[in-house]
Amino acid sequence: MLKSKLFIFIVAILIAITMILTAAFILYNYLDRSSNPDKAAAAEAKAKPITAEQMKNNTVMIDNITTNLAEPDRFLKVSLAFELDNEKTKIEFTQLDFKVKDIIIRTLADTKADQVQGSKGQSNLISTLMNKINSTVLTTGKLKQIYITDLVLQ
Repeated sequence: MLKSKLFIFIVAILIAITMILTAAFILYNYLDRSSNPDKAAAAEAKAKPITAEQMKNNTVMIDNITTNLAEPDRFLKVSLAFELDNEKTKIEFTQLDFKVKDIIIRTLADTKADQVQGSKGQSNLISTLMNKINSTVLTTGKLKQIYITDLVLQ
């Protein structure tokens, strides 16, 4: 009987130690991850800022895409500027602009007029296009940003 109480006591202590070590491990990882964004932000802040000339050199314009929307008798005319991360990506993007135009037209064909109205709707459209273009067209780099330079909704 004394042996069984001693055994239960030892098991309870081992469980308690295990729980304490697990909590310490989780807390350590949580604190370590929460301090990393500061390091990443500091490294990003030290990165050389891009000049207006570099931005212009890495930008491709696609003007006057006119297509029907998902609603009958509604169409959209849009011009977009695509900021790419480097010159190689710009070359690839320019060579595959027909794929980009196809993605834009197909995306808009599934879009209703109220989904592109207002800044929130336009931001959603830009996000959708960026995700599709980065994942299906570009292999040498990434699309950094899309700017709407003209938009007419009828």
